[in-house]
Amino acid sequence: MIPLRDSNPTVIYPFVNWLVIAGAIAVFFLIQPQTNPDSTIFVYEWAAIPCELTTMDALDQQEFETGLCLPGGTGSDLFPDKSVALGVVVSMFLHGGLGHLLGNMWILWIFGNNAEEAFGSGGYLLFYLASGFAATAAYVLLNPGSTVPLVGASGAIAGVMGAYLILFPTARIVSIVPIFFFMPFEVPAWIYLILWFGGQFALAGEVGQIAWEAHVGGFLFGLVIAAALRGRLFDRIARLHRRRVPRRIRRR
Repeated sequence: MIPLRDSNPTVIYPFVNWLVIAGAIAVFFLIQPQTNPDSTIFVYEWAAIPCELTTMDALDQQEFETGLCLPGGTGSDLFPDKSVALGVVVSMFLHGGLGHLLGNMWILWIFGNNAEEAFGSGGYLLFYLASGFAATAAYVLLNPGSTVPLVGASGAIAGVMGAYLILFPTARIVSIVPIFFFMPFEVPAWIYLILWFGGQFALAGEVGQIAWEAHVGGFLFGLVIAAALRGRLFDRIARLHRRRVPRRIRRR
């Protein structure tokens, strides 16, 4: 099931959501190399790597060559000036290919504006980053010795989707299923999001390909935070909509 849009208009301009999308696109096309070996070197230098976060030390040459995480290290670091902690943030703006980028940004475009309206622009930015941190933590917890870089905004976006499930479960998601000749149909958000969440566990066999653990961790984090703040978030949405007349509702 591929979502096309939601039927859940906002009364704000989601500037932070637009900036996050623009930032990821800019990094991909203007900063991140697209061909090997430069692409691989760039990702290892800048992205979050579970082994590094476990040991709080950059990978050394032996760890890179063997794929084994060796606490304490036995050789010279590949990138001695690398900030291991900063890599967690940088990873949210790196992607493994054009399809990866477009898929993530499309989902963020659909669900992010409503989350920003609920949290407020500043709160949404903090929530988005915190979702990314939680997603990374979940992945590292389950894969502490992995020396494979973690790239993509999927974990942070999963947090946005988890919040959406709590805040807008009955909103309609216009979707398509390709085998049905691309005929659009509407489903409640809760159906789409629960199916998406369940589908992450089907990816568990794709070892080294998809960080499903990060998706699950980010989604659960967003769900819990939105549930804890639900009353406050609903009050904010209600106040915003009372202030604006219907003709000023912003549609995508």
